[in-house]
Amino acid sequence: MPELLKVDRLSAGYGEAVVLQDVSFSLDEGATLALLGRNGTGKTTLINTLAGATRQHGGTMTLGGAALHKLAPHQRAAAGIGWVPQERNIFKSLTVHENLTAVARPGRWTTDAVYTMFPRLAERKGNLGTQLSGGEQQMLAVGRALVLNPRLLLLDEPLEGLAPIIVEELLRAIRRITRDEGLSAIIVEQHPQAILAISDRAVVLDRGTVVHSGTARELRADPALLDRLLGVAR
Repeated sequence: MPELLKVDRLSAGYGEAVVLQDVSFSLDEGATLALLGRNGTGKTTLINTLAGATRQHGGTMTLGGAALHKLAPHQRAAAGIGWVPQERNIFKSLTVHENLTAVARPGRWTTDAVYTMFPRLAERKGNLGTQLSGGEQQMLAVGRALVLNPRLLLLDEPLEGLAPIIVEELLRAIRRITRDEGLSAIIVEQHPQAILAISDRAVVLDRGTVVHSGTARELRADPALLDRLLGVAR
C-alpha cells in the first residue's frame, strides 16, 4: 500500500518545552498503528502535534506527501486529519444529530453511516451532549471525526474510563472502521493487548523518543518485550 503519513525527526512540545525528540515513523494507507508507552512518555503530545495543537520545533510531517507543519488545526482537518482527543470535545449544548451535522463533509461517512456504526447514537440523536453517558460521548466524538471523512483517524485513549461492555462495543466499531472500511488510524491506549490485536504496526515511546517500531503481531506475541517496554505485559 502507498505511504500515507511520514514523520521524520520530529521535535515538538508546549511553548519552549520540548517533549518529543527526533521521532520518526511512517504509516501506509489503510493501516492501523498502535502508539504505546508508559504515562508521560509523549504519546498524547505526538497525537496533538499531528492535529496541530502543539508547537513543532523541528522535523517534518507529511500526509499523502503534503506538508502539515504550516497548517492550522482546522486546515489539517480539511486535509484529512480526524482527531478524537482525550477530552472528546463534543458540543454538549447541541444534540447528537446537531453535533454530527455541524462538522460533516461530503463523503462515505454520512450521519446515517455513523448511526449504523453506533446504533446507540441513532437512538439518542435528539439528546443533548450533556444527556449522554461517557461511552456515548466517546462514540459521538468518534462519529464527529468520521463525518469529516478523514484520511487518517487519531484516537487518544478512546477506551479510558469506560465500562467493559462499552469497551468491547467500541473495540468492535474501531475494528470495523479500520479493517472493514480501510480507514488509516493511530490509536493511543493503555490496554496494549486489545489495541495490538486490531493494529498492523506498533510504535513505543519513552521519554519522548521512539524506543521500538515494528509489527503489532510481533510485539503482541512477545510478552517479555512488551513488559520491558511498558512495564506490564497485558
